[in-house]
Formats: sequence, structure tokens, C-alpha cells
Amino acid sequence: MRIRATVAAVSGALALALASTAVPAAQASGKPGGSDLRTFAAAKAAADEAEGDTRITKVVVNGGKEIVLGTTATKTVTVAVTATDPPGIDDVFAVLWHGTDLETPGSVDGGVAQNEDRAKCTASSTSPAVSTCKLTFTFDPVVDLWKNELAGTWKVAVGAMAKDEYGVVEEAITTTKVKRNARVTVNASPEPVKKGKTITVTGKLTRANWATSKYAGYTSQSVQLQFRKKGTGTYKTVKTVKSSSTGALKTTVKASADGYWRYNFVGTSTTGKAVSTADFVDVK
Repeated sequence: MRIRATVAAVSGALALALASTAVPAAQASGKPGGSDLRTFAAAKAAADEAEGDTRITKVVVNGGKEIVLGTTATKTVTVAVTATDPPGIDDVFAVLWHGTDLETPGSVDGGVAQNEDRAKCTASSTSPAVSTCKLTFTFDPVVDLWKNELAGTWKVAVGAMAKDEYGVVEEAITTTKVKRNARVTVNASPEPVKKGKTITVTGKLTRANWATSKYAGYTSQSVQLQFRKKGTGTYKTVKTVKSSSTGALKTTVKASADGYWRYNFVGTSTTGKAVSTADFVDVK
């Protein structure tokens, strides 16, 4: 069986899996991420996963960085696939998906298909057998990220086709992190303040709620209070503050010198990092 049928198989399984999952109507609207994951279309069970000498040697998603999304703004990321075959590489295909496996109904609850019909492939300058091919994927949090449980590890299915029309498909060749965006604010007062007096530093930590398309307080999280003395270029962590049940932050420190205060949230396995803008306090 030639690879066109093989590659077609992965997204057919993905589309069927998504179709069996209860998702919002918007996700079944024909946009990428719904049941229209068309890049790979057909029946995986009838296809071998590899034919010929095609090998996928490297897959890089979003330049190796995590994918962080808020409530409404879309984000386009690039997937770079390096593959090799003696006759050369003709095309690659990919799907980003969330779940346990592509073949069991109900085991996939999210996915995003590539934007292009064909990848842009560039042959290596040292070997015509090797090419690096690039595809883009656009995440729409309103359509594709319909529940907060989709935050975390996503799998990457990739197929590569050689110029002789043989090739290979990998259902989960690598993974990437898709996270909820976080925001943090800061306010240090009073301003100005006498040296040795108490400064109260308040703020709030929130993160995107994909189910409601709004931001909400992120509770019981450790957030660093940092200070940069005027005239220096480095922030130092003064203490760690725990967010309240509403995401509120509050602590006190002694005024020692003019400088900038900020809150720094390092992120979690499901939520991206966030740093507040700096608040300058003049110490008299």
C-alpha cells in the first residue's frame, strides 16, 4: 500500500475519535480542531505505518517552546519535520492532538490540523535525501480549547512521503505543551515612603478559563515578590507569596532603598509563566 493511503489514515482515526466526543457545536463547524481534521483522512487499521526507506529524524514544535493561549486570541505555531529517503522527500503531514490513542472512540478530545495542503520542504545542502519541511497550525481557544482539561501534554502525529510515494507515519512521534495563559498585577504602596517603614505589596494572579472564555483567579499558587534596586539591572526574589482563594496577592516588606517591585509567577504544568509590570517606590 502506498503512503498516501497510510498517511490518510491517521486523521481519519482522529476525526472519528473527535466525532465520538461530546464537544461544543463550534468545534464541529468544519474549522481545524473539529471533525474536519482532513489532513490525514481514511482508515488506519487497513494501513501499514511504514513502507520503503523513509525515516522521520526530527520534529520541532513551536521552536521547542510551549504553546500558551488566552481566552480569545488565536496563535499560529510552526512544526518543522526533518525526514530522509534516498529519492528525496516530497511532502509531510501532521496533526496535533490531545488524548490517549487515535484508534479508540472517546479517547481523543482535542486536535488541530495543519493550515497548508502541502508542506514547504527544503532539501539539505549536503544531502538531497534529507529535507526539512515546515507546516503551520492555528489554535483558536474559542473553537479548539473548549475545556480546561485540554491544558498539558499534546501529541504530534506526523507522516512523511518520499518522492517514490512510499513513506512513514508516526502517531505520537513527539509531544508539546499547550498551556493556559496567566496574568499577574502588582501595586506597592505608599509612594513615597520613609526608609524603614512598611510597604504593602498587593496584586492578583489570574489565568485563562477556556470553558468560559474569561480570566479567573488562580488560587493557592506560589508567586515570587521581586525587587530591583534603582540603578541596577537584576531582580532578586525577596519572598514567596501564596495566592488567595480569589487569586489575590498581599504581603509587606520594609522600605530600604529606591527601586522597583514586581510579582513573578513561574508557571505550572498546565499554565504559562507571568511577570507583572514593575511598580517604582521612592524611599525618602
